[in-house]
Amino acid sequence: MKKLLNLLAVMAFVFSPCLAQTGKVNNFRIKRGTNVSHWLSQSEARGEMRRLHIQEEDFARLEKLGFDFVRIPIDEVQFWDEQGNKLPEAWTLLTNALDWARKHNLRAIVDLHIIRSHYFNAVNEGGSAANTLFTSEKSQQDLINLWYQLSDALKGYSNDWVAYEFMNEPVADEHEQWNQLVAKVHKALRKVEPQRTLVIGSNRWQGYETMKYLRVPEGDKNIVLSFHYYNPMILTHYKAWWTPIGKYTGKLHYPGILVSKEDYDAAPDDIKPELEQYTKQVWDINKIREDFKDAIAVAKKYDLQLFCGEWGFYELSDREQGYQWTKDMLSVFNEFNIAWTTWCYDADFGFWDQLHDCFKDKQLVDLLMGK
Repeated sequence: MKKLLNLLAVMAFVFSPCLAQTGKVNNFRIKRGTNVSHWLSQSEARGEMRRLHIQEEDFARLEKLGFDFVRIPIDEVQFWDEQGNKLPEAWTLLTNALDWARKHNLRAIVDLHIIRSHYFNAVNEGGSAANTLFTSEKSQQDLINLWYQLSDALKGYSNDWVAYEFMNEPVADEHEQWNQLVAKVHKALRKVEPQRTLVIGSNRWQGYETMKYLRVPEGDKNIVLSFHYYNPMILTHYKAWWTPIGKYTGKLHYPGILVSKEDYDAAPDDIKPELEQYTKQVWDINKIREDFKDAIAVAKKYDLQLFCGEWGFYELSDREQGYQWTKDMLSVFNEFNIAWTTWCYDADFGFWDQLHDCFKDKQLVDLLMGK
């Protein structure tokens, strides 16, 4: 009888979908990609305008250029109405995109970018009170329920080709609030998809500097660790209207000390507190390498792939300085085997102009592809 019970236990382990797959490591390997942004996220376009914005030809173009994966941001408001009912068109567009990605040999990360209970930029736009995710059990369960529905629709896609990023740029007051939510969502998703690759970032806008506080679920090798990097902001967000530093219109010097004493003195008084840090620190490839140190250490500790999910520079930034910064970023990525997706494909940080069906910045693409 004891032998029979042992045999049954072994058979239960082997044939249980969760237990049998948890220990298997996927072939979700990524290197260089871009964000297909401002389509199913951060856009008011609906109907025909949204449908035509991204087509199969875009994925074919990315494959031809040499990209090997895409990150696809999606927003709750595009996929569910306020009563929680699915909005079918967006779901069709997403599955079309994943089908096109697979057809054109592009792996894909589905990134839940903005939800009703959490918006990463709320603090800068005066709506931070609406961010209830870290203080409301209901909001957290709502997030899990969104992922249950997404999983139900997407679980048929190969684990080798599609990954889930269950939250973009969390902004919790305390790092432990985010750690607890990571554990909760991870546990819930592992019940329905034991082997799917999950992309997990750190608190406070997925900052490189907070990666050391991230508590990563132990023993799960199908996790990719993610951080975002836009430093120095004064260069990457030059004249960006939505950031305080975007008010600066003087000269910049990269690599080197970005703002000279003369330019600092000539700047409006109200932005001098923002500018001061850029009058002292030398910004160059060594500074980038130093900034990445903690993220690299965490990835090494857990033996997980490291991924920079967002980086890039705004269309009004000085192009030559932006190119030099891009070269430095790519050098560090290559040095430490860090995968990346630029922000972004076709919007105000992008290299492609959808409206005119042409390159907005071919030189940038050539740099990204190592040409």
